[in-house]
Amino acid sequence: MNKNWIKLFVAAFLEVFWVIGLAHAYDFWTWTATAILIILSNYLMITVAQVLPAGTVYAVFVGLGAGGTVIAEILFFGEPFRWAKIFLIAVLLSGVIGLKLVTDNESDEVEEGGRS
Repeated sequence: MNKNWIKLFVAAFLEVFWVIGLAHAYDFWTWTATAILIILSNYLMITVAQVLPAGTVYAVFVGLGAGGTVIAEILFFGEPFRWAKIFLIAVLLSGVIGLKLVTDNESDEVEEGGRS
């Protein structure tokens, strides 16, 4: 896994926190942290989309963010557990993994190898 995929996974991880922040922020500091997370997460996604295919980047970003948010809501905020949700998150994640497996990394190899 190269640095661009790692940046994308970090962006999706941060997305989970800012989505939760949108739902649960209650004062200046929590709204400020939410805004910072939105900016950082989207910045990372945009920088990765300049190297990897934009459609793949967006699908992975949103898919992992949505799945992570649902799991966090179940684990930490009392959202009801339903097997159907877990199954659908698994389907979503299998699509995200599939996109990563079939995405051509030639542009990353050129960037890392210094070739033009």
